[in-house]
Amino acid sequence: MLISINWIKDFVDLEGINTDELIHKFSLSTAEVENEIFYKGSDISGVVVAEIKSVEDHPESKKLHLLKVDAGDDELVDVVCGAPNVRVGMKTAFAKLGAQIGDITIAPRALAGFTSHGMCCSEKELGISDENAGIMDITDDIPVGTDIKSVYEIDDIIFEVDNKSLTNRPDLWGHYGIAREIATLADRPLKQPEVSDLSVYDNLPKIDIKIEDSLCKRYSGIRFENITRKVSPVNMRIRLFYCGMRAINYLADLTNYLMLEMGQPMHAFDSRKVEKIRVKRFDKPFEFSTLDGVSRHIDENTLMICNGDTPVAIAGIMGGLDSEIVDDTTSLTLESANFDAVSIRKSSSRLSHRTDASMRYEKSLDPEMTTVAAARFVKLLSEYDSGIKVTSALTDEYAERFDKVTLDFDKNFVDRYTGIEISNDTIVKTLTSLGFAVKLENDRFTVDVPSWRATKDVTIKADIIEEITRIYGYDNFEVNTASAPLYPVRVFEEKNVEEQIKDILVKRFSLHEVHSYIWAYADEYKKLGIAVEENVKLRGAANPNIETIRRSLVPTQLCQVRSNVSFASDFGIFEIGRVVDGLDENGLCKEKKMLGITLFSKILSAEELYFRLTDMLSVVIDDIRHKPLSYRGIEADHDYVHPKNYNAVLCDGKELGKTGLVYPTVLRKIDKKANVVFAELDIEAIVNTSNAGIKYIETSKFPSIDVDLTFVSDKYAPVKEAIEAAGSELIRNVSVVGTYSDDQGKSITVRLGFVHPERTLTKEEVMEVADKIIAILKEQGIALKG
Repeated sequence: MLISINWIKDFVDLEGINTDELIHKFSLSTAEVENEIFYKGSDISGVVVAEIKSVEDHPESKKLHLLKVDAGDDELVDVVCGAPNVRVGMKTAFAKLGAQIGDITIAPRALAGFTSHGMCCSEKELGISDENAGIMDITDDIPVGTDIKSVYEIDDIIFEVDNKSLTNRPDLWGHYGIAREIATLADRPLKQPEVSDLSVYDNLPKIDIKIEDSLCKRYSGIRFENITRKVSPVNMRIRLFYCGMRAINYLADLTNYLMLEMGQPMHAFDSRKVEKIRVKRFDKPFEFSTLDGVSRHIDENTLMICNGDTPVAIAGIMGGLDSEIVDDTTSLTLESANFDAVSIRKSSSRLSHRTDASMRYEKSLDPEMTTVAAARFVKLLSEYDSGIKVTSALTDEYAERFDKVTLDFDKNFVDRYTGIEISNDTIVKTLTSLGFAVKLENDRFTVDVPSWRATKDVTIKADIIEEITRIYGYDNFEVNTASAPLYPVRVFEEKNVEEQIKDILVKRFSLHEVHSYIWAYADEYKKLGIAVEENVKLRGAANPNIETIRRSLVPTQLCQVRSNVSFASDFGIFEIGRVVDGLDENGLCKEKKMLGITLFSKILSAEELYFRLTDMLSVVIDDIRHKPLSYRGIEADHDYVHPKNYNAVLCDGKELGKTGLVYPTVLRKIDKKANVVFAELDIEAIVNTSNAGIKYIETSKFPSIDVDLTFVSDKYAPVKEAIEAAGSELIRNVSVVGTYSDDQGKSITVRLGFVHPERTLTKEEVMEVADKIIAILKEQGIALKG
């Protein structure tokens, strides 16, 4: 939220105070301020109010005009201007020679054969709005030659407060609430906003207002006629623009202005369209067009503002198109209301439409503010449009009040919590300046929490301690070393396994760890031709692209790989993340934590890349559980999986996960010249695998004998099984040397390492075992390659 120091000065005298230091203090004590502070108008100088005395068309241009401008000097100034709205007698913002506008210094300039001795400026060029259709039209009675910065609040200091830090502070969603904090920090009095006395209209007829749903806590309304002003005052438009809002029309701007000032959203209805106000929900869904021209689906849970039975606005979110303020509007009905915070948040989420008003309502605003804001609206409306007429009494329907919060505590409680000595006078002064009513008797405090802090912020005694200490200044606390016992924390096995996996993949294989959200990103999946699989969906998702929760990490990683194909020609990523595999019998998500690994390479073949991945998996499980892995071919169960290269990863006969190649069409959309392989293992299955431990075998003093055997086979599993079936204790190690393809088909070469612990082996002993293996495989139709 953007905050204007000029606006703050309406309520707090900041004369003699360093503004930058004050903003820093606010950030430390109240709410986080973003790093950059904007000094508006500091790059504008030499711009005055000037009057156009004559206008001639340029003889050789259809767009340019030749002007004579009175800038308050002795002579008229010749100016070449291309704005379409120039006219004789118009007053505008004029940059004289030597003026500074941003990075531009105004100097004589030749334009289409004529020299311009200055520049007539648009509001956008001055940085006070986005309006750039023509030069600024000044309608106020200001003498020519007057420095424009002396009559309009172009100079300002703007700082941005992080919205997240205001979540529990509904009172800070307006400048007046911020001013209260600033006044306390600066030790200056807080000025009350000027408001009209609405009691003088009590004799007028009331508006027909009825609250028919408990989701509306309070609804205040008042009517006006004879409204003639259409354009907002310049300073109002400047403040709105500096705080991130655009000017629309006078009445809409005034409600937005009051929302930014008081933190209370309001809505102005054209009185011709609203007679009987009813606040209610409907039994059946329907379509409703809002002010932005969008047709929105309204369900039975969305609170509506109605003219009788006809909906005219979505409560707390946005008005309807049919009741908006238009150019010929001269009468209005003002809404200043308070709605259930949870209802507004859910409705805006269902509608995928979050507005400045809904952001405030969902924070639990103070219901007491509705009438105060209405009185402030009447004050400003009559000030800027003196002919307006109030035609109704303030009609106030107050359906539900928040409970009053009173907290009792003593000085010892404060001292115990803070650990420092803060005087009673300081406590009373701090709380009083923040709006709390404080009674002190014999070191006992009775504190009445103000309504704007009692909706959800200050509810327990510890909250009062926070108020005292943050204003006192956390940086003023004496630093002391805490004395407390420290106990060892047992690391859970799951966490331990995860850390081991990460260390292995990063340190040994140089993989990159990534982090992702649990959503199945439909737009990203679509780019790869991957369908979003049916699964648990987020109800009322604000973005339809992320309404479904993913079943697997693999599509997420394929999207990540696609976004990083230019990073390197060969790389790998991994993540330990969560997926959801539908619902259990209790209707709860079956959540799993998975290890996902994806390798990308433009260098290695698919086969080489796949074996690199299986080597990684073998190392991971061998290091953590000291057990070997095996693989079993399975049917493809996802549309991104290669149907012939998809295997279950097994340990002790139990499935840990799956590994495979990417489907060719998906692979081409990632990179036509690359290969991609993946694996996904269940962390819980790895954790539940028993640890075989490390067995130490004494190294033989006698030489080993290596025998290479090449079999005509496209699978290693039968070869491995035959070696195990041979049952020889002389075989110390087995490794796959390589795979080959020729006219006989695919072949696998294995290397058997033989050794005896007590003597040197003979050739006959070794060959006896080798022949047994060959015979076992021959019975299965797997021959030794000749």
